[in-house]
Amino acid sequence: MAYLPSLKQLTYLVALAQELNFTRAAQVCFVGQSTLSAGLKELEDGLGIQLVERDRQNVSITPAGMEVLERAKTILTASEDLVEYAIASSKPMTATIRLGVIPTIAPFLLPTVLPEVRKRFPDLKITLREDLTANLLARIADHRLDFALIALPYDVNGLLVEELFDDGFWLVAKEGDPALKGKEVTLPAKMAERLLLLEEGHCLREHSLQACRKVDIRKDESMEATSLLTLLQMVESGLGIALLPEMAVKSSLLKNTDLLAKELSAPAPKRVIALVARSSTAHLAEFSALSNCIRDQFGAHLKTPKQKK
Repeated sequence: MAYLPSLKQLTYLVALAQELNFTRAAQVCFVGQSTLSAGLKELEDGLGIQLVERDRQNVSITPAGMEVLERAKTILTASEDLVEYAIASSKPMTATIRLGVIPTIAPFLLPTVLPEVRKRFPDLKITLREDLTANLLARIADHRLDFALIALPYDVNGLLVEELFDDGFWLVAKEGDPALKGKEVTLPAKMAERLLLLEEGHCLREHSLQACRKVDIRKDESMEATSLLTLLQMVESGLGIALLPEMAVKSSLLKNTDLLAKELSAPAPKRVIALVARSSTAHLAEFSALSNCIRDQFGAHLKTPKQKK
């Protein structure tokens, strides 16, 4: 029979790759350094390849070791999901779900959805983390999050994806701005040059660029905003115009400002709000229930937009 590594050995490899130090890796695994070293040596002997390079000063993972490492992470994640599945199956809808949400969704969707989730599923616990899309997906892969609410398009290859509803873009500018004049609101090249963006890392930045079909609208990084609130303050200061998701427009974000928002003319650009999880997730029932709850409570909220004149 072919050699099969143990989960413990794979755990040692992952810990060493993270720490690049045998002493710290052993502490992370709650074993002695000699135990961890012996386990890794057994793994290398069993697979017949060198996984780790070590000398007195440095520890590194070999190219072959990096390949094994990625597979080890997948195996360990699937094993953890297996255990969680057994627990979740015995008591459905009573789990603690670690949910990640991007900053351009969290303040607008969660206040509407979370009360309904608590009402429908009183025994379901949800913990939240707000972060950029790339960071949330990395946490899902590393088993530090269960689900994430993100905006598409985004590379979600290999993940379980449930598209919930469309969120169109509206043009936001100061009252009287030429960009808002006329019955139909468009973004010609001349207007697009005035478009303000969020800083690198926010998927809304990329969605705005795609909406304008321009690779790079602004090259001046000093004109980039760190949040939607800062973005609107920049627009209100007369620095330019911005594209805002419909869910943000229909919140109180524009209240007490001299800004107006108008929906872009058809075919209007949009983003798609989606819930994602590992394909091996143990919480399929919770994934489906949360998807339906969000779609019921918030998807309908965006069906009848009230356009400002």
